[in-house]
Amino acid sequence: MTAKGRTSVRKARQRKVEEATQILKALGFAPRQSNEVAAYSLLALLNLKPEQPWNDVGAPLVGITPLIQFVSKTYGVRYAPNTRETIRDEAVKYFVEAGMVLRNPDDPTRPPNSGNTVYQIEPHALKLLRIFDSPKWEATLRSYLLTRDHIRRELERGRISARIPVKLPSGETITISPGGQNPLIKAVVEEFCPIFVPDGTILYIGDAEDKFLHLDREYLQRLGVVAPAPAKMPDVIAHDIRRNWLVLIEAVTSAGPVDGKRRKELKDLFAGCRAGLVFVTAFTSRTAMRTFLHQISWESEVWLAENPEHLIHFDGERFLGPYPDVLPNHGLD
Repeated sequence: MTAKGRTSVRKARQRKVEEATQILKALGFAPRQSNEVAAYSLLALLNLKPEQPWNDVGAPLVGITPLIQFVSKTYGVRYAPNTRETIRDEAVKYFVEAGMVLRNPDDPTRPPNSGNTVYQIEPHALKLLRIFDSPKWEATLRSYLLTRDHIRRELERGRISARIPVKLPSGETITISPGGQNPLIKAVVEEFCPIFVPDGTILYIGDAEDKFLHLDREYLQRLGVVAPAPAKMPDVIAHDIRRNWLVLIEAVTSAGPVDGKRRKELKDLFAGCRAGLVFVTAFTSRTAMRTFLHQISWESEVWLAENPEHLIHFDGERFLGPYPDVLPNHGLD
């Protein structure tokens, strides 16, 4: 490419970034969400190249890594792989909250923290952006801004209706996001706990969208526990009041059983607890457990949602002995 051609490409790229920034500011985004990173993110979400007019914008499903690759290939700006979270949390996340971008519209049950999470421009926003730099822009922008709160409420209503209700032992009902391990978490709370932690108290439930969705911080403090960082918490914590056990439960569908390393980590995190610690890994079925069988820690329990009345105890010595139905006097008067 000649020097003149490179200059032309550079100017086209810069013009598109400036226009994207202008759009974000017109939509009311704060300086941090209308900076260069946000502008490139918007252009990638629209699959818009420097030489294309705005009426050519598209609405592909885009993950954060493909977004970074698009910016690198099309605009010559390279972001390191470790900037994924920065781009997601400082740009795309705010686009979603404003109702301008949809998260996982192809599969609303996909957890937000899934590596397969994708984003797409919302249809009303797409229609608006297609007429940028045209005589209709100002009037259409005003109309869009007037209806944006309604659009956002409708999107939120859809997200709420897709959430999973979970009934706590107290009778209170909370909702957790769909997808991932959350249906299994529901089974843990509604089936495991009533059987194995009867009359217990649910102190914590983690959620992919809100790690501290349900947290009784004061109760944990009375037990001598300071709630660790969200990433360290198990999926569910229940207190067996009668036996004074704190039951730490990991619900596993794709990763994260209580292996030796995790058991030690949880033991250290809850070292000051004034209740005995019980470690449980929950799976949906034996088939789901099979992949992780070699990882399960000794001195822990496994619960299967398909057989909710049984536990698999990973020890042996503690419960070695005959069951009542095979004792010598069984069945005798």
